[in-house]
Amino acid sequence: MYEAFDDPYCYPSTSVLKNRGSHQTQADLEKFETFSVAQRFDEPLPKGSLSYSHYCAIHRHLFQDVYTWAGRIRTVRISKENSTFCYPENIDREMRTLFDELANENCFRDLDPKTFAERAAHFIAELNAIHPFREGNGRTQSVFLSIVADRAGHPLDLGRLNPPEMMEAMIASFNGDESPLSELILRLMRSAAT
Repeated sequence: MYEAFDDPYCYPSTSVLKNRGSHQTQADLEKFETFSVAQRFDEPLPKGSLSYSHYCAIHRHLFQDVYTWAGRIRTVRISKENSTFCYPENIDREMRTLFDELANENCFRDLDPKTFAERAAHFIAELNAIHPFREGNGRTQSVFLSIVADRAGHPLDLGRLNPPEMMEAMIASFNGDESPLSELILRLMRSAAT
């Protein structure tokens, strides 16, 4: 659960995000969100050039049935446990910088598996630290990473992803150690699994 300050995204006097299903308990919202997003996962994802706007379009696609603000950058400060994410006033600048770097690195094409995993881990770690959306960042990151990997010739088997291990790797990367995330990405590569 995220902590936010003066959060207009939530129903008054609660930490439950306002949603299209009008669910006002966290348990009901989680069921609604899980069902809705799972349906969107089964549909073709938005096409794009692995840009900042493409990333936002993926979030909008996945969460459009749940949140009116799907695909739009958050406007409140959020934190999770001891991690404070990028302040909203800096998100646009940081996202533009990060996606410019991705483009300048040819979206990690023509890299050997180990180098790809290292560069992808760094990109996802930075993206996670920015945390551009009020909710749904992790799922959007995973989907986007999978698209980047496919286009770079290093397809991932997300079916083998262990969510608790991914969470530990993301926390480690937030604290400056990207090696667990890089190792996890390398293990998820289909070519590395055979």
